Amino acid sequence: MSDVAAINQLVKKYNSLRQEVAKVIIGQDDVVNQILISVFSGGHALLVGVPGLAKTLMVNTISKALGLDFKRIQFTPDLMPSDILGSEILDETRNFKFIKGPIFSNIILADEINRTPPKTQAALLEAMQERSVTVAGNHYKLDLPYFVLATQNPIEQEGTYPLPEAQLDRFMFSINLEYPTFQEEVDVVKATTSNNKPTVNALFTAQEIIDFQELIRRIPVADNVIEYAVRMVGKTRPLSTEASELVKQYIDWGAGPRASQNLILAAKTHAAINGKFSPDIENVQAVATGILRHRMIKNYKAEAEGVTIEKIIESLY
Repeated sequence: MSDVAAINQLVKKYNSLRQEVAKVIIGQDDVVNQILISVFSGGHALLVGVPGLAKTLMVNTISKALGLDFKRIQFTPDLMPSDILGSEILDETRNFKFIKGPIFSNIILADEINRTPPKTQAALLEAMQERSVTVAGNHYKLDLPYFVLATQNPIEQEGTYPLPEAQLDRFMFSINLEYPTFQEEVDVVKATTSNNKPTVNALFTAQEIIDFQELIRRIPVADNVIEYAVRMVGKTRPLSTEASELVKQYIDWGAGPRASQNLILAAKTHAAINGKFSPDIENVQAVATGILRHRMIKNYKAEAEGVTIEKIIESLY
C-alpha cells in the first residue's frame, strides 16, 4: 500500500476510533485528540485534572478501542520500584524466576504519579525512554506499541512529590482537563446513572498501530516548518536573543531539544489525521501548547501576577 493510501486509511480509522471513544466519553474532544496524537506519534501523555473528570475511564476506553493490553498502577507513597517492574523469586527448583510487574503491558495508566517518591517515579524512566527495563542486571524488552499515560491532580499538594523536570520532559504532551459544559455534564449524568453500558469495539491490532507510527515518521516535512518549530522552542529560553518579552520577564527555564522533536512528530500526526500529506506551520501551532506547557518553568513573578503558561506560549507564534 502506498503512503498516500495509508494516510487515507488512517483518517478513516481515526474517525471511527473517535466515534467509538465517544460512546463512553462525552465531550473532552481536545483531550481525546491529544492522547491519540500522542499514541500515533509514539509518545507518552500526562493528564492533569481534578478528580471525577473521567481520566481513568478515558484511558481505559481508548485502550479498548485500540485493541491494546491495558494495566493501571495506582501510585501511593509506599509503592516500591519492584511493585511496578516485577521481581525475582526462588522457584521450587531453587532457581531465580522473574515475575513480571504491571509495567509489561501496551498501555500503562500511571494513576496519580505525583503521589509516589522519586525512587519509584524513576522506575518508569527507562521504560518510557528505552521501551525496556533492567531488573537484577537482566534486560527485558517491553512489547510494542508502548505508552505511559499518567494522571496528576493539580489541587492537592499534601503528600505529593512533584515530578522532576527530566521526567516531565519524557512526556510528549501535558494535557489539561477542564470541567464539562452544563450540557455535557447533563449528558454525563444521564449516561452514567442508567443501566445502559455501551460496548467498545477494538478497531486496531498492535501491528497496525506500529505500522501507522512508522508511516508518521516517513511523512516529509518542509525545511521552513522544521525551522519554525526549532525557532519557536528557542524563543522559550529566556537567555536566547529571540526570546519574547513575556518569556524574558516570566520564565526561568525554557524547553530543550526534545520539545522540537516532539513538535514535528506531533505536527506530522496532526496533519495525517486531517488528511494532509505533509505538516505546515498551522499544524505545529495546533500542537504547541500541549507540548511546551510542561517544559517551561515560570518564575515567582509570573505566579504573583497570574500570568498563565498558555498566554506565554501564544506570544511565541
